Amino acid sequence: MISSTMLSPSMQEKEGKPTPQYGETVKASGKENKVVWRNVILFTLLHISGLYGLYLCFFLRSWYTFFWATLIGLISGQGITAGAHRLWAHRTYKARLMLRITLMIAQTLALQTYIYEWVRDHRAHHKFTETDADPHNSNRGFFFSHIGWLMVKRHSEVKRKGKTIDMSDLEADPVVRFQRKYYIILVTVLCLFIPTFVPWYFWNEDIWVSWFTTTMFRLCVSLHITFMINSVAHIWGTKPYDKTSGAVENVPLAFLAHGEGWHNYHHVFPWDYKTGELGGYRLNTTTMLIDFFAKIGWAYDLKTVSIETIEKRAQRTGDGSRIAVTKCAVDNVDNHHTNVWGWGDTDMKEQDIDDVKYHNQLKED
Repeated sequence: MISSTMLSPSMQEKEGKPTPQYGETVKASGKENKVVWRNVILFTLLHISGLYGLYLCFFLRSWYTFFWATLIGLISGQGITAGAHRLWAHRTYKARLMLRITLMIAQTLALQTYIYEWVRDHRAHHKFTETDADPHNSNRGFFFSHIGWLMVKRHSEVKRKGKTIDMSDLEADPVVRFQRKYYIILVTVLCLFIPTFVPWYFWNEDIWVSWFTTTMFRLCVSLHITFMINSVAHIWGTKPYDKTSGAVENVPLAFLAHGEGWHNYHHVFPWDYKTGELGGYRLNTTTMLIDFFAKIGWAYDLKTVSIETIEKRAQRTGDGSRIAVTKCAVDNVDNHHTNVWGWGDTDMKEQDIDDVKYHNQLKED
């Protein structure tokens, strides 16, 4: 769910050996696993700085600094979940220009590359989940799916299949184009300078302490929460909606990641703006935020799934943790359903399109 222009191996790739057939397992050696040492060094420095920042938290001149870092972390998290993920990657709702600008700024705070690249990787993850074309394929182990995929060159299948992902909607969005063009400037000012400057200027925090707490420590924490969606949410939990999927429901992660831990549901219904059936606002603060913006008219056409459709799917392919699955339902499980990255994927079934429920439908700008 994360990549980074400053850390991503995709920035350094060159054409190599012939591309293997889709789905073919490639051994963990050679070009497909070549270490990108620049990224290893950057991650090492980030984590050392983050740990030092944690230590400095005990010597803050003002607790305002800690609360400021927390606020920046929460805002940047919503830039990922409500913005890059639910709005741009899956098109689960539509947003007015002011909301798109707001979410772009928040997403830039997170240092998780520009929206266009983030979305391309995430759509590929959903479309080709747990295959060699998945950027953070969980079948390659916890470390790889968590952070290791950013330390090695991308698998050739990620490059080949990634080119097939439709990105025309983002190419037509002026907010996305603007951020992509000026990303280095934006991320330097919004993600690095302002979070450090505010405590120093407004309440006389030590500039050294401010840098390592509000920037380095904050980035370490927020990045690892996002990393856990790629790793933890594909290993530990239940599968109420599709037991053949690697994605799981993980309640603690739903709390930490603003509602993104309902991952089994999300992989089955990636066009639902709630990304989950259960949880409420306490375990899905991103849904609460989107609902708020819908009330003031900044968000509209919120897509969700009917309870009848959810129940049928849980009966047909779930692991029984949501409802008791009959033997008949188990015998008729379809293990080869077509993956889609979200609303607008041409492989989305007509029945799924017809079953979508809309909230707060408004006319376009």
